[in-house]
Amino acid sequence: MKIVLLEPLGVSKETLLALFEPFKEKGHEFIYYEKRIEDVETLRERSRDADILMVANLPLPAEVITGCPSLKMISVAFTGVDHIALDTCREKGIIVSNCAGYSTNSVAELAVGMMISVSRFLLPCDQATREGKTRAGLIGNDLAGKTVGIVGTGAIGMQVARICRAIGCELIAYSRTEREEARELGIHYMPLEDLMARADIVSVHVPSTSDTRKLVNAEMIARMKNSAILINTARGAIVDSKALAEALREGHIRGAGIDVFEMEPPIPFVHPLLNTPNVILAPHVAFATEEAFEKRAVLVFDNISAWLSGKPVNRVS
Repeated sequence: MKIVLLEPLGVSKETLLALFEPFKEKGHEFIYYEKRIEDVETLRERSRDADILMVANLPLPAEVITGCPSLKMISVAFTGVDHIALDTCREKGIIVSNCAGYSTNSVAELAVGMMISVSRFLLPCDQATREGKTRAGLIGNDLAGKTVGIVGTGAIGMQVARICRAIGCELIAYSRTEREEARELGIHYMPLEDLMARADIVSVHVPSTSDTRKLVNAEMIARMKNSAILINTARGAIVDSKALAEALREGHIRGAGIDVFEMEPPIPFVHPLLNTPNVILAPHVAFATEEAFEKRAVLVFDNISAWLSGKPVNRVS
């Protein structure tokens, strides 16, 4: 079969070829592209003869998928799959597998890092130091003893909770699925409205679906304490950026750490969060560590191997 990787995976060519070697021995063909291109016509041309496609977070719209008559399987080197036209895949009987779990530690650690950075004014501290100033106006707060609200207790949300518990935080959560493991960790589940009102820090860890789009909207943000912090390392569509920016400018909440936006970075210079106080912005980097990239490269090939053996794993469609 012809396996086509449409974008870099953040690992070396040598690593990719080593992972493909068992497939090569069985007569499969591997084509990989070292430059990411989102142009639909280019993607159609690159994908046209593929039996199996591999992507990370490169959008695969219906126009590309329908132009691949031989396509049988898509292995996504990413946790979220909202960039894949899943309805089209279902209509055509194309199996889609993801790599959930490869970046659990990476995302969780960045989320907690943002909590500390915003709470302790690390960016303003850096700027003040470079400008020859003192700590005046930069006295922050401990995380220990604060109530952290976890929105979504999947793998990443649970890892954030474990780290926060180790620091000494109280834990509350809202999640569509309530887990016994979470309760054993001391997490108390409650409606989202109550969590937003009680938490000192709200950390978002739900997938992007029609049900979660703008889940954290103006009404929910208005329930937050003036001293509260919002962290989003999940998906940009889940938080209403305009409402968040307004709350930050008006001092209704203390700060925010945002790694995801309505579009993939670069974000436009007119984005509402670019000119708001005490917000740390990152260019969708939470998942991106060397360790995570190595894990997902292995997983994305393992998904293909499992499918070829007739026992697909990590199926999302």
